Amino acid sequence: MVGTGGPVATFSVWDYVVFAGTILGASGIGLFQAIRGRKESSSAEFLLGGRQMTAVPVAMSLTASFMSGITVIGTPAEAYRFGTAFWLFGFSYTVMSAITAEIFVPLFYRLGITSAYEYLELRFSRPIRIIGTSMYIVQTALYTGLVIYAPALALNQITGLDLWGVLVATGAVCILYCTLGGLKAVIWTDVLQMVIMLVGFVAVISRGAVLQGGLTKIWEDAGQGGRLEAFDFDPNPLKRHTFWTIVVGGSIMWVSIYSINQSQVQRYISCKTLGHAKMSLYVNMVGLWVTVSLAMFSGLTMYSIYKNCDPLTNGDIGTPDQLLPYLVMDILADFPGIPGLFVAAAYSGTLSTVSSSINALVAVTVEDFIYPVCKNLTQRQTTWMNMGLSVFFGALCIGMAGVASLMGSILQAALSIFGMISGPLLGLYLSGMLFRTTNSVGGLVGMIIGLVLTLWVGIGGQIYPPTTDKTNPLPLSTIGCNSTMGQNFTTAAPWTSPVPTQPDFRPALADSWYSLSYVYLSLLGTLTTMVSGLLVSMITGGCKQEKRSPDLFVKKSDLFCFNWCSKSEESEVKEKDLKEFNMGAANVTKDDEKSTKL
Repeated sequence: MVGTGGPVATFSVWDYVVFAGTILGASGIGLFQAIRGRKESSSAEFLLGGRQMTAVPVAMSLTASFMSGITVIGTPAEAYRFGTAFWLFGFSYTVMSAITAEIFVPLFYRLGITSAYEYLELRFSRPIRIIGTSMYIVQTALYTGLVIYAPALALNQITGLDLWGVLVATGAVCILYCTLGGLKAVIWTDVLQMVIMLVGFVAVISRGAVLQGGLTKIWEDAGQGGRLEAFDFDPNPLKRHTFWTIVVGGSIMWVSIYSINQSQVQRYISCKTLGHAKMSLYVNMVGLWVTVSLAMFSGLTMYSIYKNCDPLTNGDIGTPDQLLPYLVMDILADFPGIPGLFVAAAYSGTLSTVSSSINALVAVTVEDFIYPVCKNLTQRQTTWMNMGLSVFFGALCIGMAGVASLMGSILQAALSIFGMISGPLLGLYLSGMLFRTTNSVGGLVGMIIGLVLTLWVGIGGQIYPPTTDKTNPLPLSTIGCNSTMGQNFTTAAPWTSPVPTQPDFRPALADSWYSLSYVYLSLLGTLTTMVSGLLVSMITGGCKQEKRSPDLFVKKSDLFCFNWCSKSEESEVKEKDLKEFNMGAANVTKDDEKSTKL
């Protein structure tokens, strides 16, 4: 009987067929794009899709790249254990989309950059660009390892496949179509994978509604279990999820993910016009709403089914991130191929994220490390170098999956990584884009201070996890468990990651500084970097530095100018000489007066 605990079924032959077919289909897109684009094998075509992409496929790719296997596995478990507060991130997605589309996109598009970190050299100095790129590479390798680990957890739970076999297979497929097809292959593959992810959620919700007697019954069960109390207006920054932590802290966190992360920047600057680039972010916003809503409702469906028999407490699984895979095999095993579709959904989310990460890592490495040193590479040499780097970074990300398996809850760990590293980087960008006073010394010192603070808090919180009065897990029951049911099925012992436990000794900072909500890490890094950077800049002569090109700053004309039908000048952007962006005071134009000033 469903929802009473005990072992569940494993994959059938049809599940393997559906799963394999989906993965082969994704790889086929990469191969198709590689064959079709052989005559256009330039570096710009490989890394930016020839800057000819349109809004809708780019928007779906933007959504899929960060709505990964972590979303498919982690977000329903979040709703099951903590309720629907995570749904409030819908507000954060709205703020993020507006800020990115109206401030960052016009500036990056105007400069015609390939690497988001080119801006740091144009505005500050080459050493700061190198540091920014290095921070991105570390962050992305860690995050991508976590993303590969997520579906490995699901596949191991319900198929018994070897963990490292799954990890290597994931990386191999991503390397294949990244190496052969470049960004265009990544984007069109993401479109397919986004559809598969949504279908997987719909399958879980639909079957759950049939078993429970309708969506209304699921909603009623969630309300009775306290899962619908999303709006907590407590201003305490130590509480894990409140309205303020998610809307304020979450907005800054998602701005740091979408506005300066190469994986995302590389997508919207591949659009053929500025209008398409902006539209892609607003369509992506709707995609994020739909995805997080389906993921949250999947979690509520899971609670309705397991409200009287929690599989985690009952010992049927070893970690919260295995809840949804367990549910799938419990309620969908009677429908051959459907469990395979769900695992394909989790796997597709992972493939989209890993492939975009590999492509972005290749782009920043080529633009920021190789081209400045090797300026006379032939087109053929560049193409082979891009392919070789794709293989290298794929292998690196597979290796980082082992590190990621030690980080506890995959959803929170993933967002914490972005908060710790992207927060200070966002502060550096905003300081440069909004304030003419900020100089290289101030920017560098501010970013270092911000990074030290966020790493201190983030790593401290990982070593000394917040207590339950800060995280507020909701009650679960095992009163209805009957573990003798379903013994005719067999299942492999679940491969588990360590669930964070409280150490014997807790320093005084553990219940204050280290308990700061993980959602606030990005805000802490951004504000610290901006404030300390401006102060140091003023002390070190920032007010007296030479004038810079107005193109390096946010302009009033950038804001809310959505020219969808017109042909923007930016559609024919070309690489600009760095000297053009270090103009003297005599070359300042009237546009200078239109720039945002301090």
